[in-house]
Amino acid sequence: MPGAVYADLLGELTDSEAALPFTVPPRNAFIEKMTDLGIGDGMRTVIYDQNALVGEELAASQWASRLAWQLRYEGFGQVAILEGGLQKWQAEGRELSTDFPSYPKANFSGQRRSDMLATKEDVRKAIEDEQTVLINSLSPDDFHSGHIPSSDNVFFGSHANEDTKALVSDEQLRTAFEQSGALAPDKKVITYCGGGIAATWTALLLNKLGQPNVAVYDGSMNEWTSDPSCPVATNK
Repeated sequence: MPGAVYADLLGELTDSEAALPFTVPPRNAFIEKMTDLGIGDGMRTVIYDQNALVGEELAASQWASRLAWQLRYEGFGQVAILEGGLQKWQAEGRELSTDFPSYPKANFSGQRRSDMLATKEDVRKAIEDEQTVLINSLSPDDFHSGHIPSSDNVFFGSHANEDTKALVSDEQLRTAFEQSGALAPDKKVITYCGGGIAATWTALLLNKLGQPNVAVYDGSMNEWTSDPSCPVATNK
């Protein structure tokens, strides 16, 4: 898109020294990359991606939501996601560009919001905590194959129109989440998936529906299943 810069989410914006993929990088390293792109104080940032998975028809901006979540986690709030991403933009016949723009280095003064990230120990406690709702964002098949006990399944790929890539109505979104209790104002919500990507899309939609008390389990099933002491439930 005209004016867009490229953020290398997989190569530069994860912790390259971590045992698990896709975990948050050190704060200083992340902020350095963002300010080099011109993202920081006084700048509004719009993020987009191509689709949830290459070759898949389902529509979900999970890669854009991952970067947006990381920015908000580090204290930058002026961020939005382009609905439908590049696919919707192209389908509407909008302008594309092959330019590689650059912006002046920005300042970044936001403070990390530790309440937005859940650890494995937080999840252990949540299993027995009636005030915390665990949401698994994976497909129903993946959920039934193995999930964290007490969690509910709300598939991240079911919240947008597969043809237009536009989000479904807020009423439809509410219906998807209400049964789990995730929208109750007195509840805390922890979202997870396979590797902490799709869970950020779920978290963003819960925020959109008015639930501010949402954390993402960054390690998700990658970390949980690598620890034999962590219980896994199945629905087979």
